[in-house]
Amino acid sequence: MSKIMFTKDISSKGILRLYKEYNYKLEGKILAKIHSGEEGNQNYLHPSLFKDLINYLDVTLGECNTAYEGSRHNNEVHLNLLKRHGWLDYKFDLLDKEGPDYCIDIPNGLKIKKNYVGKDILNYDSLLVFTHFKGHPMGGFGGSLKQLSIGCASSFGKKYIHGAGVTTGNTWATKQEDFIASMADAAYSIDKLFKNKVVYINVLKNMSVDCDCCAIAEDPCLKDIGVLISTDPLAIDKCSLDLIKASNDKGLEHFLERVNSKKGELILQDGEELGIGSLDYELIDIDNK
Repeated sequence: MSKIMFTKDISSKGILRLYKEYNYKLEGKILAKIHSGEEGNQNYLHPSLFKDLINYLDVTLGECNTAYEGSRHNNEVHLNLLKRHGWLDYKFDLLDKEGPDYCIDIPNGLKIKKNYVGKDILNYDSLLVFTHFKGHPMGGFGGSLKQLSIGCASSFGKKYIHGAGVTTGNTWATKQEDFIASMADAAYSIDKLFKNKVVYINVLKNMSVDCDCCAIAEDPCLKDIGVLISTDPLAIDKCSLDLIKASNDKGLEHFLERVNSKKGELILQDGEELGIGSLDYELIDIDNK
């Protein structure tokens, strides 16, 4: 049973307190995976929300380019956006800014046997995953597992995952079950690359059915819930969904329609089959301590 801690305090100080309460030490050079937020998106999480933990751990923030047109598809436009959004106020590494990509073998992959990531990821000993938990137009929902998979993949790697190993033709038209399984495979490969020296933080705030990758996104349909922390990406995503389902929010049906229509929860089953983590968890509310 995986340990998860929770606070309703969605603030920089609240997140730092949550990390300290969790009491899991990340060692060596720490990479913090963030989502830069597409140009025009109103829901992405600003770096100020994480500033106390960033400074406390002296992490380097990291992100990768996208596989589609927009404000993040190459080094120049992406770095300009990162500066405007405030991420470059901290130590930063655009992980796939220079090739060649690093290829991770996944011999036990359910759908893909390789994952392509920016080679700079090899410069770090531990990983901290900052995740804005919300819906997603292709994956159903975006949590820690998506941050590990699509998030850590290089521009080419993103296309490879979306195409379930095929990078020619319309990779966006892949069978949904194959795309979800490919994300699980890629997530598994990153977790194992860091030999489980990873901490996951899910922020349940500004929860729209759309992702922060959308330039035009729906406004949030759910009320803010809080912040979760765990070393288990499978458990933390399952817990995030459980908290949303228990919320009785008026936007719940709309949110779950997005998750279910895209078969989003399949990634939990696939992740369990791969052995990424556990679907059983203990939730500890630090606000009641």
